[in-house]
Amino acid sequence: MAYFFNNFLKFLFLLTPFFVLSMFLAMTQDWAIRQKRLLALRIGIAAFFSCMILLFFGKWIFEAFDITLDAFRIGGGTLLFLSAVGLVNGKVEDKKPVVAEPDDDSEAKISNIAVVPLAIPVTVGPGTIAALLVIGADASTVKTHLLSAGALALALLCLTTILFVATWIEQKLGRHVIVILSKVTGLILAAMASQMIFTGIRSFLVP
Repeated sequence: MAYFFNNFLKFLFLLTPFFVLSMFLAMTQDWAIRQKRLLALRIGIAAFFSCMILLFFGKWIFEAFDITLDAFRIGGGTLLFLSAVGLVNGKVEDKKPVVAEPDDDSEAKISNIAVVPLAIPVTVGPGTIAALLVIGADASTVKTHLLSAGALALALLCLTTILFVATWIEQKLGRHVIVILSKVTGLILAAMASQMIFTGIRSFLVP
């Protein structure tokens, strides 16, 4: 149970829910509630399939390219750290929103931004991809793989729920509070990235 809970927290922070929420709100200004909720479901589904593929096939990707897990920990951790720095220093509220015209076709509006850019790379970015590959390769048994998959599915469900009630959260917290929470998420991601790098270096130095 501890393994499941720990992985759930890791995955939840890797998905940077408050940063995704900030971008989601910026790109859906003047959208109807129904359209926002349909978009949230599309993002959740796209992110789910992307993440599961990375989690379950990470080990074979390493073997195909003859990359050691520790080397990827160092490289992936560095990439995740840079993503975290960008999250802390970036001005999410200054992102130019994509405002749809009222007479646009709703299905086209949703399809245009659901997978790219909101699912990939906003939700599942380069740092998240690297971390998922490492976590998937670390899972040595079927049980740990299933527990990791369950934890990931729960984290994605939480993210989708946050986006589903995005308008309500914005009304209650305000945009500035959401931006602050996204920066706190960046700090935690930086710590996770540092741990990945240190673990990889230690494994190289201490066989």
